[in-house]
Amino acid sequence: MKKGALSAGIVTYNNETEIVPCLNSLIETTKGLNVDIYVFDNSSEDDTVNIIQKYFPHVHLIQSSENLGFGAGHNQILKRISSEFHMVVNPDIQFTRGTVQKLAAFMKHYPKVGIVTPQIKNIDGSEQLLPKLDPKFRYVILSKFKPLRFFRDEYTRAGEIFDKPTRILSSTGCFFMVRTDVFRKANGFDERFFMYFEDADLSRRIRKKAAIVFYPNVYVYHAWKRDNTRSFKGIRIFLISMVKYFWKWK
Repeated sequence: MKKGALSAGIVTYNNETEIVPCLNSLIETTKGLNVDIYVFDNSSEDDTVNIIQKYFPHVHLIQSSENLGFGAGHNQILKRISSEFHMVVNPDIQFTRGTVQKLAAFMKHYPKVGIVTPQIKNIDGSEQLLPKLDPKFRYVILSKFKPLRFFRDEYTRAGEIFDKPTRILSSTGCFFMVRTDVFRKANGFDERFFMYFEDADLSRRIRKKAAIVFYPNVYVYHAWKRDNTRSFKGIRIFLISMVKYFWKWK
């Protein structure tokens, strides 16, 4: 992998507890790859910025004076990169050895693939069954009711065995690798989505030009808390994004 071929973007907001293991694991597992790492901080009120400045001086830190949201933050990073492949990384992701190398090699070998995402695991090692189809009302709302939870299984394709790279419709936004030129031609994330549904929207736009693939042979850990949807503010943001998404793709 030539120098400058890989970049990674992380958008933070009050992530002082997650950012150290995230960056440490990314740096440790990609030694020799010369990954350009960018962090866009959405005006954190905790010690996130100070931690990055003190312990990770080689990381490109971009500070915002306001919280622009997930997609807008990543778009600011997109303006600054010149890599062949770019990783969109949540601050609560932890990398495992060989994952980035194998995903990059897969992208290199299959030029028609625009996005590749690995298996995502909980910290305890269990798999996070994340959406692989486009959002529908029955998937994102009805599936939350106990008698209708089978819709969630349908949404994540939980009943299928993935033992080889498989084409999917939608990639999770917590971690994926994308061709930088494809990401740029798609104009990045739609900034009308402050948070939630921007990954599904991006997937729909990118798959018009390139394939989206789930690569189950490697994995990362995701310390998923879903704290945002346990507050009134988080639920409100979720519902607003949902309405925007369904209106856009009606």
